[in-house]
Amino acid sequence: MDAILHRRMVLAGLGSAGLAGCAPGVVSSPSLTRPRFQRPPFAPLLTDPGRLSRITVCLRPFRAQGPRIEVETVGEKRVVHNYGHGGSGWSLSWGSAAAARDLALEGGLRPVAVIGCGAIGLTTALQVLRAGAPVTIYAAERTPHTRSARATGVWSPDSRIAAAAAVSADFPARWETMARRSWADHHAFVGLDGDPVRFIDQYDLRAERGANTPVGPAPTPGRVGFARYGDRLDDLTPRFRELAPDQHPFPLTEVAVGPVMTFNVAEYARQLTEAFLMEGGRIVQRTFGHPSELAGLAEPVVVNCTGYGARALFGDESVVPVRGQIAWLTPQPEVTYALFYRGVGMVPRHDGIVIQANGASQMVGYGVSDETPDRNEAEQALAALATLFQPRPAATV
Repeated sequence: MDAILHRRMVLAGLGSAGLAGCAPGVVSSPSLTRPRFQRPPFAPLLTDPGRLSRITVCLRPFRAQGPRIEVETVGEKRVVHNYGHGGSGWSLSWGSAAAARDLALEGGLRPVAVIGCGAIGLTTALQVLRAGAPVTIYAAERTPHTRSARATGVWSPDSRIAAAAAVSADFPARWETMARRSWADHHAFVGLDGDPVRFIDQYDLRAERGANTPVGPAPTPGRVGFARYGDRLDDLTPRFRELAPDQHPFPLTEVAVGPVMTFNVAEYARQLTEAFLMEGGRIVQRTFGHPSELAGLAEPVVVNCTGYGARALFGDESVVPVRGQIAWLTPQPEVTYALFYRGVGMVPRHDGIVIQANGASQMVGYGVSDETPDRNEAEQALAALATLFQPRPAATV
């Protein structure tokens, strides 16, 4: 009987020490000790170039004035433009789509055509459809084959969004409205199957002085004063914090970590497409070579979401290409963190691990329309990241 009682006390968290000193009839609560935090196992990134599965290049559509979200009359069509988001397409998609929707539906509900099936096209089509108007997407290719599918997939709402000296006085406030709306709408996809949107920890790493040279292509000569509006969202986004050397596994002393919103672009696009079709939308494959061809559409309202394609279709030479290359490593499901080191970004996605050499400034790739992959650039980026996963030198006593 005593053995049985002792076993029950142990299972309940009580031992002889827990009962010692208690007066008869008085029950004492066991003392609780807060467990010491232990960093979870940290899976190293496998940086062997032999794990490269593909290299893709995207041309970001930069406009010094910021995205073009305005109305133009083309023949008898009401054309609403929604393009030119630089490196902020996925991030600003929902807020930008809401602004375009309001312009498209001024004067009442009527059938709407959306040109383009990338991030901006899909979200705009859904916004208009959910407002009650019939919508057809016309596109030369489905989302997996668009430039949107080659995006990094990280929340970056002011990445090459505009030139600070070229925007209108009200643009910063309009940008903030778009960013806040998008941030809220993206959260509707957090936690869904396939992780279309999720938060992961990103480690920002800085090497010792003199060893922090950025890796990547040389910047284009000249200077564009790219607008920076991130501080307008300081109350919205999670914060980074500095780490002590024993709180991270990297052979560096300056390390900060913080949660970042990331997009599993392939799955996100699939879910958006599926929702659009299930809710009554249509997708028609079609290529347009000139604005006059819009006259052949049955819809009286057209929303132009062609991104960089607007430069050729509408002759908008204010759209400047900014080349960006991604090297894709085969997936490593155990890697659940992102990195930024010496200008190289690493983001784990279900469809592969994104490796991107951003170089010394945002002028890298500016005005470059060449979409030819550069394997040497990819291997240099991997070599820089490989140094982070070498064994630490033994501490001297």
